[in-house]
Amino acid sequence: MPEYKGALRKMHVELPEQPDASVQYSLALDNESVPLNEALGQPISLSYTGQINCVHCNRKTKKSFSQGYCYPCFRKLARCDQCIVSPEKCHYHLGTCREPVWGEEFCMQDHYVYLANSSGLKVGITRGTQIPTRWIDQGAVQAIPIYRVQTRRQAGLVEMALKAHVADKTNWRTMLKGSIDLVDMQRCAVEMCGLAEADVALMQQEFGLQAIMRLSDAKDVKINYPVQHYPEKIISHNFDKEPLVTGVLNGIKGQYLLLDSGVINLRKFGGYHITVVVG
Repeated sequence: MPEYKGALRKMHVELPEQPDASVQYSLALDNESVPLNEALGQPISLSYTGQINCVHCNRKTKKSFSQGYCYPCFRKLARCDQCIVSPEKCHYHLGTCREPVWGEEFCMQDHYVYLANSSGLKVGITRGTQIPTRWIDQGAVQAIPIYRVQTRRQAGLVEMALKAHVADKTNWRTMLKGSIDLVDMQRCAVEMCGLAEADVALMQQEFGLQAIMRLSDAKDVKINYPVQHYPEKIISHNFDKEPLVTGVLNGIKGQYLLLDSGVINLRKFGGYHITVVVG
């Protein structure tokens, strides 16, 4: 039986060009990439060794923060700052970014505000380089970009305007049950942008028309996931409470493995050293 060892990173994903084809997943362990789609329907065992290494500095840590960082990195890195979760609070323009060089590269680039259908319609933001990866990581079955903006902060401000009319969070339990009704994303985009039009116009006055551009010609994307069976009841596995997780792999969605024994969010355990046996 194939056995793999290493420190977890979030799963690699690829959206095939063929219509109706499922997302291709690979388990990321250090520098090794293990294809997972072919393991569907097979028993799989994931054993946590008890060792965690920071995903940034590689120092050993007894506890990880913000999906894989040690406490010193969590405290000093801009990528762990509150503005990553709440981008409208980005303070790069104030000169107070923890890592101005990183902020220049990460925050001061084009971002996209999008609508996605994951556990229902929601709004979100992402860098252009993370389309469609961001949508897949959230388990969206449909998505459409609706604005292109010049900075992360501007994306957050547009998102705030839309949050008054649509959710900005995914209900992960609903998402994993697979009973998501498809919607007319083009119609939703027109409706939501209409509701936020006055707020966006004020932002364009402040930042310039070119800073916040409505993507009226954008096409929606449909995403299929490699799932044989969705769980009827959501039971969540946690390496901190049960170092050995086993079961038949029924599917993969978002960053979750769907086992017949329960589900596990691998992204939550970045830096955890595990041994994986398939078959």
